[in-house]
Amino acid sequence: MTLFNSARAAIRNASVESPAVPLTSTTLLELFGGPKVAAGVAVNEQGSLGMPAVWRAVNLIAGTSASLPLHAYRYEDDIRVRVGPGSQAARLLVNPHPDMTPFELWEQVFAHLLLWGNAYLRVLRNRLGEIAELWPIHPSRVRAGRESETGTKVYLIDGALDAEYTDEKILHIPGFGYDGVCGVSPIRAARQGIGLALAAEQYGAQLFGSGSLASGILQTEQRLNPEQADALKARWKAKVGGLDKAHDVAVLDSGIKFQQLSIPPEDAQFIESRKFQIDEVARMFGIPPHMLMQTEKSTSWGTGIEQQVLGFVKFTLRPWLTRVEQRVTKLLPPQPVYARYSLEGLLRGDSQQRAAFYKQMWELGAFSTNDILRLEDMPPVEGGDTRYRPLNFGELGQPDPNTQEVPSDA
Repeated sequence: MTLFNSARAAIRNASVESPAVPLTSTTLLELFGGPKVAAGVAVNEQGSLGMPAVWRAVNLIAGTSASLPLHAYRYEDDIRVRVGPGSQAARLLVNPHPDMTPFELWEQVFAHLLLWGNAYLRVLRNRLGEIAELWPIHPSRVRAGRESETGTKVYLIDGALDAEYTDEKILHIPGFGYDGVCGVSPIRAARQGIGLALAAEQYGAQLFGSGSLASGILQTEQRLNPEQADALKARWKAKVGGLDKAHDVAVLDSGIKFQQLSIPPEDAQFIESRKFQIDEVARMFGIPPHMLMQTEKSTSWGTGIEQQVLGFVKFTLRPWLTRVEQRVTKLLPPQPVYARYSLEGLLRGDSQQRAAFYKQMWELGAFSTNDILRLEDMPPVEGGDTRYRPLNFGELGQPDPNTQEVPSDA
């Protein structure tokens, strides 16, 4: 018996491979799309993307996060210094996969976190033992557990169940959870709300596809065979069909009456329910509704919307980014080196606000001219590293360097 057998047995006991799991259990249902929620639809991670609001939320967070620069830094005398491009850490972050771009790789990682609550990457090393590549693994293929005696994390991957994977070979980024091992799938946690939205989508499709939106009914007291009914329908469409006959007057004979139809109020209410579910998805993912194209109730334009976007960056994106930063840092040797996303671009205001901020920082001596140019992705200028401060500024209680007189308030 190997060191990891007990953990592997515990993981397998939770799968359908175990004889102790009956074929009628919810485990089997989840294998084929998940059990149906109260709304009557099955909800799983991939199927939830069929709801446009979920698709937009996942794409928004994953795409925005993956687009941010991820760099390696170290501290030198309490000063943060970016690690040079020739280091192993920088090379890994610049080119973590031989086929996928960094954006594509990290976008998939964030998508796995947002949908499954966990992201797994296979760690591949070169001949020197340095980490050279990161390969994403679909979360549905991985089961994670902890060895009871040593506390070591172990992973079982479908298709490689005989291999014993630990943190040496797997980079596991868990989302929010409560067992210290795996994160909780946000989709599974909110499956009732998402199921209601998916049910509303299906109901709307069936409503329009079932013919419930026919414009009206032709009624007659005479009994018509199918051929006569089709002929009557064709005559009616010939009289009133087409744009050129809009608002024209139709003459009916032989006791035929036309009854116009409209959507019943109870059928029309599904539209309101769909709007409500968009707000629910926005609340679930921590996204302002206007970023899911729900602008009906957004009346605070300008500064209000800008503050909502800043709140989205600080309170929604930042926790997800921190999870990835701290897990990736564990891979970067030596340990004083750490990974950090650059958020400065997202936190910038408009050009007028940036100019005012730069002006204040330059006047205080906190920024030099070249510091400002670097933040604006512009080349430095000669002599631009000098920092200045106003001549009338001095240390409180100390002589003025210009007059050598002690201020009266000293």
